[in-house]
Amino acid sequence: MANHKSALKRMRQNQKRRLRNRIRKTRIKNLIRAFEESLKAKDLNAAEEKLKAAQKFIDKTASKGTLHWKTAARKISRLYKKLNNLKKAS
Repeated sequence: MANHKSALKRMRQNQKRRLRNRIRKTRIKNLIRAFEESLKAKDLNAAEEKLKAAQKFIDKTASKGTLHWKTAARKISRLYKKLNNLKKAS
């Protein structure tokens, strides 16, 4: 347990950041899941809208430092790849 005033403050800050990051990561997972469900239903219009929302939030999360920018780019790239494969198939 921390004893110094600065260490106690650092603990409080870390806890806030940890909670904020967890919320953001969970939201990303939910957005991706919604996108993939619309892909399974083969609804291209809904999938494109959900992909735009997911991409916007993933980029925003990366800019805040929760995700590394290359991780964000990889996630977005894989989502677009899935959408394009569905477009080719239909």
